[in-house]
Amino acid sequence: MTRLQGRTAVVTGGGSGIGLGAAKRFVEEGAFVYIFGRRQEALDAALETLGPNARAVRGSVTDMADLDRLYETVKAERGGLDVLLANAGTGAFAPLGQITPEHYDQIFDLNVKGLVFTVQKALPLMGQGGSIILTGSSTGVMGTPAFSIYSATKAAVRNLARSWALDLRGTGVRVNVLSPGPITTELAQEVLGEEGVAAMGASTVLGRMGDPAETGAVAAFLASSDSSFMTGGEVFVDGGLAQV
Repeated sequence: MTRLQGRTAVVTGGGSGIGLGAAKRFVEEGAFVYIFGRRQEALDAALETLGPNARAVRGSVTDMADLDRLYETVKAERGGLDVLLANAGTGAFAPLGQITPEHYDQIFDLNVKGLVFTVQKALPLMGQGGSIILTGSSTGVMGTPAFSIYSATKAAVRNLARSWALDLRGTGVRVNVLSPGPITTELAQEVLGEEGVAAMGASTVLGRMGDPAETGAVAAFLASSDSSFMTGGEVFVDGGLAQV
């Protein structure tokens, strides 16, 4: 398929996991993709997979100068931006009673503040037909033990999309949320461990973990004109976890 032929995309957190899965699908469908992330080794490995229609920019969404440099690069090399997948994020467990200011700040700074400015700084490059995709989570609509701060950030992301859809009325730019459930990524392995990953996969209706290629397929749908009558919405790719 070539639904994204000639379009320019940015994927934050694009060096691995859900971001890389989306970047691969975007390239397959004809887009030129900028991946943005903090780990140079992950970016280098991702570029080997993505091929010549991808470029890596190293930086953090929590650093405003890094974001400015990302978009200055996109503007200089491509002139504008058609698709933004604001995907960079993190999570860690801490039950009520053990939540520290450092835990709160780390997760909210990356998952909410970083996402806000990732989107806001991209807007001058976007126009008619542009698509903004925010990575949410099934945890945003569920209660999850010891995961309240992460879950709260994803609930915030969901409301940002609703409010921004109204702010963007008349611009031709759409914004939607892609909410994965249990997906096999490095972050999932790090946070949950092998046993936790297995248990989480078994808890879905489909009885397994998802693959980044599956979230990538839905990201490509939201990036393309196939979703042209969607804005302010949310699409779950969670194996039914938060649906039944």
